[in-house]
Amino acid sequence: MIDFSSRAFIFDMDGTLVDNMHVHTAAWRILLEENGVAMDEHKFLVATAGRTNREIIPEVFLNIPDERITELAERKESLYREGFLPHRKPISGVIDFLAKAKKLGIRMAVATAASNANMEYILDGLDIRQYFQAVTTATDVTTGKPDPAMFLVSAEKLGVKPENCVVFEDALGGFEAARRANMKAIGIATVNSIDDIMKAEAVVEAHLDFEGLDPREIVERYVPFSDNNE
Repeated sequence: MIDFSSRAFIFDMDGTLVDNMHVHTAAWRILLEENGVAMDEHKFLVATAGRTNREIIPEVFLNIPDERITELAERKESLYREGFLPHRKPISGVIDFLAKAKKLGIRMAVATAASNANMEYILDGLDIRQYFQAVTTATDVTTGKPDPAMFLVSAEKLGVKPENCVVFEDALGGFEAARRANMKAIGIATVNSIDDIMKAEAVVEAHLDFEGLDPREIVERYVPFSDNNE
């Protein structure tokens, strides 16, 4: 019997496990309007996806103290959680996929730029934390994606070599982080088109959701067992 515990799946959360990035963008729009800042929603979303609030806010609100960054971040996340609550559900097919991967023994982690509060809001609110052996959030790293730290920390927590991990991600910065971490990536097209996702170097497949994806096939195709990558 094959031991899959030397293989890992690392999942981004927002836009990958849940289709919520449009709600994050709406929350940013309200926050910026409250503070007299104009934004192009799509450009803002693509530019900031995968990055932490502590990276984003100082670029928008220049020369502000740390306590003000914290206030703005808390306001934005409160708007997001309130807005997403009526729509909070896993993306199509992901529960079945996670259950199959868990049954095989594939190790799994969440790697998200979200705060701990937002992570709990999704993983515990949807009762899906049970599928993951590790969770990495913005509190675990100093920089968000495209820096590879979040994925590398997740692999270390799982005890799996980076080259034996497959990343599931929606953001362009996340795909670049996977490349820098020496991991293959499968794109979920909630924000970017499949065509745009497939242009990223680390991406091997792209899908609208998890329907029809088979964890065993993904391992056999992209992180197969051999003497070189055990």
